[in-house]
Amino acid sequence: MSRRQIIDTKSSAALAQRRNYLIVGSLVLLAILIVVVIAHYNTVPTAATAPNTAASPLVPGQKAPDFSVSTTDGPFSLSKAGGKPTLLEVFASWCPHCQREVKVIDPLYDAYKSKVNFVAVNGDARGIDGQSPETQADVVDWKQKFDVEYPVAFDPDLTVAHLYLQSGFPTLVLIGADGTVEAVRDGEIPAADLKAVLEAAATGKKPDPKMGAKS
Repeated sequence: MSRRQIIDTKSSAALAQRRNYLIVGSLVLLAILIVVVIAHYNTVPTAATAPNTAASPLVPGQKAPDFSVSTTDGPFSLSKAGGKPTLLEVFASWCPHCQREVKVIDPLYDAYKSKVNFVAVNGDARGIDGQSPETQADVVDWKQKFDVEYPVAFDPDLTVAHLYLQSGFPTLVLIGADGTVEAVRDGEIPAADLKAVLEAAATGKKPDPKMGAKS
């Protein structure tokens, strides 16, 4: 083998080695990026997810705005609440906080549905994928996918959200049997806090207006 061939062979080997290093380095960077993205989406804080728009702040003691919706359990109208308190949830089907709060509300619905009305109403124009427009199918999919036991309504005009949605999803509002706002809180609410509010409402007592939230 000539000197020129030896040099060419060494250069080719060095080039191949550098190419291998670049490929390995790119794969390592890609793996790191994937891990970071997965960690980001799996580490979701319990604070409320901020909405695009929000209603005026609700003040405990004020008259609750009337609304009527068609739920999965039939029509519901606040003005015809049957003399019972009402727990209203304004949710977004794509919101992870709303999805997790279902596991908190479901058992409380089973325990208090005879004494308190429960109704959840969608409050965002985005569908369950977070991008496409919200439809009735998204709300039904949300109810089925997350095993929602309490009544759910699709509000295409977001009328209820414009009246009740506060600084984030989900927003939960307890409305007394007399039609006044008694308690408001947004974000994920611990089961103990929500149970205390429902127990007070079911027994005719005044609940904590902040639902246990620390100011």
